[in-house]
Amino acid sequence: MYHRSHDRPVGRAPNYTAACVVMFGVNLIWVLVALLAAFGLAAVLLAGLALNGWISWLAARRR
Repeated sequence: MYHRSHDRPVGRAPNYTAACVVMFGVNLIWVLVALLAAFGLAAVLLAGLALNGWISWLAARRR
């Protein structure tokens, strides 16, 4: 029987934090561009304001 665990020693998991932050930025940009195309600048500004409020709320909750 073949076991993958015998191929190499168990190490640490890779850190994907930077990739997660980059993909969050990419997704945020395309969503904002889609909002801009569909509803105009006011919708983008309101979405940005709502996102800022949500992030501030999360930061205050962590303290």
